[in-house]
Amino acid sequence: MNSNDGGSSRLDRLVAESHRERDRRQRGYRERALKMYPWVCGRCGREFTRANLEQLTVHHRDHDHDNNPEDGSNWELLCLFCHDNEHQRQLEAAAQTGVTRDESPGAATHNPFAGLKDLLGDDK
Repeated sequence: MNSNDGGSSRLDRLVAESHRERDRRQRGYRERALKMYPWVCGRCGREFTRANLEQLTVHHRDHDHDNNPEDGSNWELLCLFCHDNEHQRQLEAAAQTGVTRDESPGAATHNPFAGLKDLLGDDK
């Protein structure tokens, strides 16, 4: 086993932990949103059932995944296609104005890999 194997498995563990944390956080607001709102895409109007519910996502209106008010006012249910389209429109608008996503007033603030470099250390 060479020295890169330890760093690789360490990175794999950190990425997996990050994914688990994201999934845990999403389950909380996703479950609440699905109880609160009808299972219909807020853009295209497509209706969902238990058979295809995984294709319905919770979109944060202000793009802040940590802003999850109890009344659900920052959420809307969007199908995968409309959700991707919404984020693409935001990126295109930022490109046209020359404002980067991080500088945009409505930019997402959640960064699942914040501090990852510090956690990994210098394994060279």
